Amino acid sequence: MNEPVLQINDLSVRYRAGGEQNAVRKVSLSLMRGESVGLIGESGSGKSTLALAVMGLLGSGAQVDGSVSFNGVELTKLRDTEMERYRWKRIAIVFQNSLDVLNPVLTIGEQIVECMIKHLGGGKAAARAKAEEYLEMTGLAAKWAKAYPHQLSGGMRQKALIAMALSCEPDVLLVDEPTMALDSVSKQEVVRLLLRLKAERSFAMLVISHELPVIAAMTSRVLVMYLGSILEEGPTEALLKDPFHPYTRGLIYASPAVNPYRDMWGIPGEIETTAEGMCPFYSRCSQRIDACTQLHPVLKALPGRRKICCLRGGIVTLLTGRGLTKAYAAKGNTVQACRNCDIEVKAGEVCALIGESGSGKTTLAEMLAGILPPDEGSIVFDGKPIHGNSATSRPEGIQIVFQDPLSSTNERLTIADIVREPLDILREGTKAERAERVKKALKDVQLINDDAFLQRRGFMLSGGQRQRMAVARALVMRPRLLIADEISAMLDPSTAANLMRLLKGLQNTEGFAMLYITHDLALAQKISDKVYVMHEGAIIEHGPVEDVLENPKAEYTRTLIHGSKVDRRSTETDDTQPERLAPVPSETVLQR
Repeated sequence: MNEPVLQINDLSVRYRAGGEQNAVRKVSLSLMRGESVGLIGESGSGKSTLALAVMGLLGSGAQVDGSVSFNGVELTKLRDTEMERYRWKRIAIVFQNSLDVLNPVLTIGEQIVECMIKHLGGGKAAARAKAEEYLEMTGLAAKWAKAYPHQLSGGMRQKALIAMALSCEPDVLLVDEPTMALDSVSKQEVVRLLLRLKAERSFAMLVISHELPVIAAMTSRVLVMYLGSILEEGPTEALLKDPFHPYTRGLIYASPAVNPYRDMWGIPGEIETTAEGMCPFYSRCSQRIDACTQLHPVLKALPGRRKICCLRGGIVTLLTGRGLTKAYAAKGNTVQACRNCDIEVKAGEVCALIGESGSGKTTLAEMLAGILPPDEGSIVFDGKPIHGNSATSRPEGIQIVFQDPLSSTNERLTIADIVREPLDILREGTKAERAERVKKALKDVQLINDDAFLQRRGFMLSGGQRQRMAVARALVMRPRLLIADEISAMLDPSTAANLMRLLKGLQNTEGFAMLYITHDLALAQKISDKVYVMHEGAIIEHGPVEDVLENPKAEYTRTLIHGSKVDRRSTETDDTQPERLAPVPSETVLQR
């Protein structure tokens, strides 16, 4: 059995300056010869510190614990002079800031020669010839050896750093943000270069990057790092397609290259240092529970070469409906509104339920909320079966917003009464606390919350204001799942766009899951993570929104998609109309 060329076990790094800070916490990682592994995470998560610790470049200001082993040799126990036998010659690094790394007063060739002589020995003439050879290997002409760093473009400097790192023919290459700030052509060139050289030289490579297309193109396995801890690990394709940890999902959803059709929504909040004995992602997690403040989770192995660091086992399934069936008697006939429907909504995700009017969407939603009892089937929310209003009559449960908000409320009541009514019924908190929660909810949906506005009657509001009031009434209960039934269908496009952007922003910030019912496929594509297609009472197709809407399997889904598009050419009968050129697609994913 092959042994790892680089083995990291329980590596921790603590900076002493400015108060002790844990930059890396018990990270374990193995690299086989010829393997390429990715390391992703936000800025400040500890990725570069990990690489510098492997290289032994952190200095006396950092305390390093744990093990870094190269071909069985323990590197953390070596003195700096002993480490020089391995640094660059056996393990090399390509730094991310080429202008900061390269010496501005030495030519590119002089810097590569200096590196080779220091670590390999030999004369200057031989090293100079070798340096030119390595530059040509990376796609740079030998003449650039005589140029200074400022005379090269960003992509050229990156290639020069790669040439320098490979000049000592290392067994392991650490690549830190190799394509950061480069244009798309230069990114492609650097990625192809590194993949080609790795294939030719069979060195192992650790790729640190926040650019997911780079990770997808260059690696076979990826680790996700946050506040010094590894939160998830798995095969690259599987992890990017189906993330298990809420943090990983947030990184993927924030990438416009991965999600070109959706608005960008970053992970709410900022990186905050947490106590040693709690989950590092607690303050930003959409599914946190009290137990997460009491125990730091450990990375556990799962089937499929996946690993997860989460007390709840990863992203939890919040709502499950199985075999849901509902029939109505109408004029002596039986109408099957829902037929054996299965549906799942995970914590923090947005699911769209799409289909024509009369397809059974609202009936299914009302069963999921407990408003209608199913004839057959079961519904489980947060691990407990739903019976009647058991999930809607409590805080942190399910709330539903209807297409016409005034049909479900007394429009003669004041706005304060309408929004506060659920809290009054449940006697949540004191009167003063309820009043503050009402004001906060109105502010969250960008409505005025002064006394004059609170005393206005519901019927005095515009359509857009009514829907925002209805959203506020739902959010005042701090739901974990919000069901929104065609809430923008009756609004003009501008008002609808403002409402949906507001709602999606609240969903991202507050972390609740959402089931959005719509017949607007463009809207579903814009806001959803997953989509269910409903036809004649049955769910006929479901999956990630890009899979279903770009590669539909059901003929009905293809019909819906075709019907949602307006083909301008079909209205052109004049042969003199100019030919329209197809748009050139933007390159969003780097190819191997």
